[in-house]
Amino acid sequence: MFPKNTWYVACTPDEIESKPLGRQICGERIAFYRGHEGKVCAVEDFCPHRGAALSLGYVDGGNLVCGYHGLVMGCDGKVVSMPMQRVAGFPCVKSYPVIERYGFIWVWPGDAAQADESLLPHLEWAESPEWAYGGGLYHINCDYRLMIDNLMDLTHETYVHTTSIGQDEIDESPVHTKVEGDTVITSRYMENIMAPPFWRAALRYNDLADDVPVDRWQISRFTPPSHILIDVGVAHAGKGGFEADPAHKAAAIVVDFITPETETSHWYFWGMARNFKPNDPELTKAIRDGQGKIFGEDLEVLEAQQRNLRANPDRRLLMLNIDTGGVQSRRILDRLVQAEQQQATAEPA
Repeated sequence: MFPKNTWYVACTPDEIESKPLGRQICGERIAFYRGHEGKVCAVEDFCPHRGAALSLGYVDGGNLVCGYHGLVMGCDGKVVSMPMQRVAGFPCVKSYPVIERYGFIWVWPGDAAQADESLLPHLEWAESPEWAYGGGLYHINCDYRLMIDNLMDLTHETYVHTTSIGQDEIDESPVHTKVEGDTVITSRYMENIMAPPFWRAALRYNDLADDVPVDRWQISRFTPPSHILIDVGVAHAGKGGFEADPAHKAAAIVVDFITPETETSHWYFWGMARNFKPNDPELTKAIRDGQGKIFGEDLEVLEAQQRNLRANPDRRLLMLNIDTGGVQSRRILDRLVQAEQQQATAEPA
């Protein structure tokens, strides 16, 4: 259902700042913590003594101490010590490759031998002082692919986000989809329209008039396993739209990292990166707060959708032209999962 031999966002650094974090990712229960010299570690969240959750323990001297009977676990999944016990014959637990980069902690939940740091996506906006980022995290009780569908077809904004980013022109403008290798791109352009409330505020933040016609764009890019970056923005009409000079537009990248928890739940790391007024923390907070409310509206819809699908597993759903981006993204995921399964079957036991 989900590829495992790939990098997912597991958490943000603040989540393991003071204590270990237990999080289920792709069905794997993992304990994250900072080990020796502050290096991030990830091990199976299972104490080999009595099966307690290691994440409920604490870090001491760079090792993870089980909070049940004091077993000490190393970053490599090997038992270091335990009070009054000889641990040489204790079984190891699984350890996971992790990388801390771009303000996130990434984990490879599959075969550690296949972990390749070069496969981590490059996020230029996360390394440039010309950009600012603000975001958050939602736990959503639905299949992670439903969120991919949601973000690859933004038609729903007209109906779900009526007071912020929705407007009739979205529904009235055609959407175009193309596939480039393992990347799916959907795009929609709206010309000579009035900006909705969220984008009127963004124009004002960027010291631009908000009461004049604009050209608006939405360009969603899906890359495996479940990363979606969306170029969004508005420019004063006739100034070039997406290609307009920064002096005439307010533009940003909507950041969506979708990490499966189980077959019917996921962790949704959302945010927005912008390249105007990057040194304004109050603006970052205002945009984050507004975006958080928008994504909260998606959460309610998607969880209700999952309940309906669970209750009606045999109901056939319609596939329309606006669904093409999600359909193509799912095809890529199906191919990657099938390839992993075939590889596992071919490997000797």
